[in-house]
Amino acid sequence: MKDTPSYEAVTPGQRLGYAQEYIAGNGTYERDGLLYASVVGIRHITTPENKDQLPIISVSKEKEQSAVPDVGNLITGKIIRVNPHQATVAIMVVGNVPCKEDFTGAIRTQDVRAAEKDKVKIYNSFRPGDIIKAEVISLGDSRSYFLSTAKNELGVIFATSVAGATMIPISWQEMQCPKTKTIEYRKCAKPV
Repeated sequence: MKDTPSYEAVTPGQRLGYAQEYIAGNGTYERDGLLYASVVGIRHITTPENKDQLPIISVSKEKEQSAVPDVGNLITGKIIRVNPHQATVAIMVVGNVPCKEDFTGAIRTQDVRAAEKDKVKIYNSFRPGDIIKAEVISLGDSRSYFLSTAKNELGVIFATSVAGATMIPISWQEMQCPKTKTIEYRKCAKPV
């Protein structure tokens, strides 16, 4: 089968052709001998290898849906701001699907780790620019999702030191700069 790109944008209900000339494919339907688009998208005509078969007409959606965070999803994000009460995260990936839209999340002090929640200092757990793995625990408020790094496998997965080198985790709460050997505090993700 050969796909002939026609790049014609169509809308639901738009007439595409006659049922005796084409086979209705994905995104189309037949009514009274006519074929119509059932979704917004681009019209495609696929020509079969066998000359006895009719070409297939289909409509594919213009763009796939963006990933949207939901409770229980694991996300990968970048710390964009920290204050004494929470770290603000730009959510970049949900599961394994990149986000096309901008979503923000917040990691509150009580959601950083499972034990000794009252002793958590956000600045000793995250710094702006850190890449983290976290879990969505609540849809939060109108501004951001609430995230948690309380599980061992969640936390900072990539950080750069003041010297600009990629830091190496040396414990669950410390990372070391390979250049200067300086140790900085982070809530490190345990490698899986």
